[in-house]
Amino acid sequence: MFRHQGKSRTLKQNLRIASVLSFVAGIVNVTGFLSFNQLTTNVTGHFALFINDVAHFDFWRGTIYFLYIFVFLFGSFLSSFLIEQFNSSKKLNVFVLPTIIEFLILILIPVFSHLSEIKYPDLVICAMLLAMGVQNSFVTKISSAVVRTTHLTGLFTDLGIELSQLFFPKSYPNREKIKSTMKLRVYIISFFFLGGLIGGYLYSRMGLGLDTLIFGAVILIVSLFFDGLKYKVIRNRRKYQQRKTAQLSQQPVSK
Repeated sequence: MFRHQGKSRTLKQNLRIASVLSFVAGIVNVTGFLSFNQLTTNVTGHFALFINDVAHFDFWRGTIYFLYIFVFLFGSFLSSFLIEQFNSSKKLNVFVLPTIIEFLILILIPVFSHLSEIKYPDLVICAMLLAMGVQNSFVTKISSAVVRTTHLTGLFTDLGIELSQLFFPKSYPNREKIKSTMKLRVYIISFFFLGGLIGGYLYSRMGLGLDTLIFGAVILIVSLFFDGLKYKVIRNRRKYQQRKTAQLSQQPVSK
């Protein structure tokens, strides 16, 4: 799920990583909005607010939205830079480091909120946007831009386009491919919604507040650990089968 990249990925692998990461993004989104009344998984709204403040010559107020945009951009840059930096190493799963960075950010936010009072909520918002920039970048690279998990505008647009293509089989004969792509988008939207629903319940009804982010962080690291464990099991099984085949081929043929 976190290891294969590009054309070597299957639909099943994309569905798994899309489900996990969109669920985490849904949790982050609702937690950020309920805590600070700000969007923390994308920068579309922040860009609009930034332009609005600039248009009204309120430059100082608009800088905070510019900072939000820049932090998301930096998170995307950092994730991609680390992946490219370690991409030559065949032994290292290059997607582990960005995942751990996102995990640490989501864990440290509630930890610091318990250690001291949040005097600068904009910094917390920036940290959440940084985590989402990291996530959106590495899931884009791992899936060759097939999977996006932190915002839904493009997903609904693509889903509408693909849905319309089903009505024109002569122009779009590869219906199975269209259906599989639509399935992936529905998974992302559904798990983003589910993450937001559960995150909102934990935040409000259970009274977890920013501790809700810990739930998302745990899901992220458990998924990474399980994926690594599964990969080792499959690799050891293949090695065992190869040794067994080699031993059988070396046995003398009885006459």
